[in-house]
Amino acid sequence: MVVCRMTLMVCKTKRSKIEIEKKTKWWKLKKEECCEEFRQKLRQALGGQVVLPDDWETTAEVIRETGRKVLGVSSGRRKEDKETWWWNEEVQDSIQRKRLAKKKWDMDRTEENRQEYKELQRRVKREVSKAKQKAYEELYTRLDTREGEKDLYRLARQRDRDGKDVQQVRVIKDRDGRVLTSEESVQRRWKEYFEELMNEENEREKRVEGVNSVEQKVDKIRKDEVRNALKRMKSGKAVGPDDIPVEVWKCLGEAAVEFLANLFNRVLESERMPEEWRRSVLVPIFKNKGDVQSCSNYRGIKLMSHTMKLWERVVEARLRKVVEICEQQYGFMPRKSTTDAIFALRILMEKYRDGQKELHCVFVDLEKAYDRVPREELWYCMRKSGVAKKYVRVVQDMYERSRTVVRCAVGQTEEFNVEVGLHQGSALSPFLFAIVMDQLSEEVRQESPWTMMFADDIVICSESREQVEEYLERWRFALERRGMKVSRSKTEYTCVNEREGSGTVRLQGEEVKKVQEFKYLGSTVQSNGECGKEVKKRVQAGWNGWRKVLGVLCDRKISARIKGKVYRTVVRPAMLYGLETVSLRKRQESELEVAELKMLRFSLGVTRLGRIRNEYIRGTAHVGRLGDKVREARLRWFGHVQRRDSEYIGRRMLDMGLPGRRQRGRPKRRYMDVINEDMKLVGASVEDAEDRDRWREMIRCGDP
Repeated sequence: MVVCRMTLMVCKTKRSKIEIEKKTKWWKLKKEECCEEFRQKLRQALGGQVVLPDDWETTAEVIRETGRKVLGVSSGRRKEDKETWWWNEEVQDSIQRKRLAKKKWDMDRTEENRQEYKELQRRVKREVSKAKQKAYEELYTRLDTREGEKDLYRLARQRDRDGKDVQQVRVIKDRDGRVLTSEESVQRRWKEYFEELMNEENEREKRVEGVNSVEQKVDKIRKDEVRNALKRMKSGKAVGPDDIPVEVWKCLGEAAVEFLANLFNRVLESERMPEEWRRSVLVPIFKNKGDVQSCSNYRGIKLMSHTMKLWERVVEARLRKVVEICEQQYGFMPRKSTTDAIFALRILMEKYRDGQKELHCVFVDLEKAYDRVPREELWYCMRKSGVAKKYVRVVQDMYERSRTVVRCAVGQTEEFNVEVGLHQGSALSPFLFAIVMDQLSEEVRQESPWTMMFADDIVICSESREQVEEYLERWRFALERRGMKVSRSKTEYTCVNEREGSGTVRLQGEEVKKVQEFKYLGSTVQSNGECGKEVKKRVQAGWNGWRKVLGVLCDRKISARIKGKVYRTVVRPAMLYGLETVSLRKRQESELEVAELKMLRFSLGVTRLGRIRNEYIRGTAHVGRLGDKVREARLRWFGHVQRRDSEYIGRRMLDMGLPGRRQRGRPKRRYMDVINEDMKLVGASVEDAEDRDRWREMIRCGDP
């Protein structure tokens, strides 16, 4: 018998280091001293001139070079998982001495070297513990101040990321479902997927007739237009390939406004924008549903030049003054929102439920709507909408020779062209899509609320099944002949007061899925007019929001006041979404409040065994009753509806009369029944709603 003793060395596999592009630390411009230094150095780089050079290439290069010198650049390496943000110079020096002692012991295994290393190891451990404790004490002190509130939400996001098992998916499946592991194959798959998605058109009829654009005199871009566009641009957003964020232009003030106005006028006159603006970076964002390794479950968002986005906002503001979009479109329109469409649909279904009449609704879903818009159809719809030739050519130039790369977890792919669809993440794309939908639906849409659109979300309603089926076929023909595609699997149908044997709706001989509830613009609508499912969805949305800030809400060192503020700004809005349009029962309000109190008790570390009253919990966290907040939101929305003109969709729905009798037995609660109870409780009347300030004061329910 042979006995063998073996020692196996398990080699730690090292991932290949992915080169990340070094980026300028533009976030430092938030500090006034850094902003002032940047302005001075930029002025010196320009030879003491206050005015920026006329051409884009020179100005962009000078700005980038000055930013790198003044603000510094990132290391170009991925952040490690180690928590080292609180290391000070003393800790770093001690750790370096410990590393040197370890190397010395490895080279010469004497007892003296071992004792020296062990002593340094114990000393470093004590210093690290003290430094960490001191840093966290300073952090919690700062978080409890007004200046530290932004750090609070940043800390919550960071702890949410750290708590996830997998932060980045480094492997992906090919089109046949095989898992790809090598970095080269993963990059090729991402490029293959998005290149196919953004360059494939649906079948469509070629237009024979043409439309001549209106030849209008186009005014020069004014400085106030640039200022307004700058105000609408948010800071802190991911920068495009040109590495010049909007913070630079805000920092430079009037000098930037003058330069941008001159630049935009040259682009408007020549109808040619800088080549640098044509490039973008595509970032896949997981949709939080389906297989995380499937490319089809990701939405691609383009990171584009911020200066180009400013140019798009200037053009968009001018197009909105020229183009009149139909009243049925609620998406990205002034004085319209998701709440308007949700409210109109709910009240319409309520009226038909009470009148015991059938109402048939089809929710139309379009496949890859933004990515499948044919460019030729876009130009045609713009010309037909009365857009001047100059603006049509300017928008055409924005899409000409556009190129992108995909930034994934294993690096960037090769560059490829984008020749179909609208830019995802563009400031102008939502309005361009509204123009396309407005023109394609011109001959098939009914008046609101029988037809309502929110971008590509379409609702078609009718009193008979045959008629709604006919309307659906008209919509399909109008959209698909021009390159859009109606999804057969996601389009759904529901019926209010359905009679036995009423059947279902068909689309080209294929049966449309029949449902009893539908998620419309984030709000669950039930065919029987109830709202129990919506309440459960709101509770679930609240818990989802609560988990995202769990790292802050369950930290014992953060004060109850700060926890209450995080709850009020992150969790409660998710629970209140859309409830201003819903007629809740007392039992359903109780469900919401029970969930709220569970969250607050978890956050404050209080259990039911402590026998602490709910009022004390609310007072400690400075959080009012959720039922009161629901009532306030409902009355605020009702006041808004009452102050609008008689042609507004909300007013028309409330005033709508429908012949028919309510069913026998206990009548179901209507929206106006709940509103009347709410007004009686606060001592208000319908006439009080005309005075907005007084109405707000009467219905307000403050937090303790």
